[in-house]
Amino acid sequence: MMEKELELYLHIPFCVQKCAYCDFLSAPSDEVQRIRYMDALVKEIGGYRKKYHDDYRVTTIFIGGGTPSLLEENQIADLFHALQQTFQIEQDAEITIEANPGTVTEEKLAAWKSLGINRLSIGLQSVNDAELKLLGRIHTYEEFLETYRTARAQGFENINIDLISAVPGQTVESWSHTLTSIAGLGPEHISAYSLIIEEGTPFYDYYGECRKDGSGTARDCASADMPGLPDEDTERKIYEMTADLLAGYGYKRYEISNYAKEGFACRHNLGYWERKQYLGIGLGASSLIGHQRYHNTADLETYIYKVQKKEEIREDIEELSLSDEIEEHMFLGLRKTEGISVQGVLETFGKSIFDIYGKELEKLKSEGLLEVTADAVRLTERGIDVSNTVFVEFLDPVTD
Repeated sequence: MMEKELELYLHIPFCVQKCAYCDFLSAPSDEVQRIRYMDALVKEIGGYRKKYHDDYRVTTIFIGGGTPSLLEENQIADLFHALQQTFQIEQDAEITIEANPGTVTEEKLAAWKSLGINRLSIGLQSVNDAELKLLGRIHTYEEFLETYRTARAQGFENINIDLISAVPGQTVESWSHTLTSIAGLGPEHISAYSLIIEEGTPFYDYYGECRKDGSGTARDCASADMPGLPDEDTERKIYEMTADLLAGYGYKRYEISNYAKEGFACRHNLGYWERKQYLGIGLGASSLIGHQRYHNTADLETYIYKVQKKEEIREDIEELSLSDEIEEHMFLGLRKTEGISVQGVLETFGKSIFDIYGKELEKLKSEGLLEVTADAVRLTERGIDVSNTVFVEFLDPVTD
């Protein structure tokens, strides 16, 4: 029997301090908490051997958080020992670890390299120290540069840098300076996300109410301590300049928020957008296995207790219908600039995309939001700008 592809995501829910915009499942921790959690994580991994070792081959591994680079070298080594004992990992697997400046040392980088980690994702967000401070980041731009240079010296040849646009007080000029500074360093990959004010974050407490007056801007919230968010015109200019500026440095936009040099698109994230099977390991981690989607418990003490007692940690197990899977295929696949393969839909679902979504495709094409050919369906530049509006059109597919 042919082995099936599998991606692994491992969640490390610890950070030095919570950023002002962050709604991820993460929090500050002490050494004892981290030791207890890592013991449970290793135990969870070991429990998957019987189900996954023989029938699956792991093509990508992503260690995210939180701040995985907080962990000691021996903790990451224990993690990899468990992974190697449990799964068949391909020799050329893409293996990523997220790292934040201020938590990375030369010793850690050398240890990660020796374990087979071959891709770093560094959370910078801005080259402007005032913006970093406002965002709640623990590092300066100079500390990032030190981390980046050390990673290169240790032989890392596949580095992503995360950036955030439309942050409070940002101007077109300051964003341009961030982009040109980072592109000039030559990382293989750049993720450029636009700030979203999420409920439950300090930024929402301060800026969220201002967006409820219908004005679409939170500039009225500006104070001596907290600058306002960029207005719509500034946001638009920031958004439009990103792809053009990065293209000039040799970066191709291959997904709505992601840019890579030739051959360096993130294989792990492409797997998500192409709905490959993935197993989420650790606190709150989500999985897509077969026709099931679920996530692990998000309560730390419950997670540790249940793993140690070999009790069920999965929650909200959902059996996906054909309609669910087609919808997801469209939402996720259209995020890629190459779009969705017409032949791929036929092979995956046994139905033509034109039979499933004929009216919707014609409508969106006539509005200039989709490019539709005999081979592929993809968002136009205008469609990318209003992608969420486009995605709504693909609810409730015709599957009869």
